[in-house]
Amino acid sequence: MKKQLNTTLIYILSIIGLLCCCIWGIGLFLSGPAYLIARNKVKDASENPEDYEGNINAMNTAKTVALIVLIINALYFIYTLYVIFTVGYDEILEKWDEIMLEIKNNS
Repeated sequence: MKKQLNTTLIYILSIIGLLCCCIWGIGLFLSGPAYLIARNKVKDASENPEDYEGNINAMNTAKTVALIVLIINALYFIYTLYVIFTVGYDEILEKWDEIMLEIKNNS
């Protein structure tokens, strides 16, 4: 029985990872595994093409999308760490409280 090259999981993890990149870059935890899964599937399908059925080009595209999302998340995570270490976590929380109070007053 041949194994399927199904890109659905890769795309779902990548898209959710992209949506989560704005939350301190935690999309790393979704886009990282998506890239690793896609890389392993492409590698296995390239080594044993008779064991797999499906389009390897589609899996390569999914791998590329996962890599791009992984890079975006890594950059945002590094930026978040930079801001935390240069500004300070307490300053960030105070600014957050000011913004929330302003939103509450405007409502």
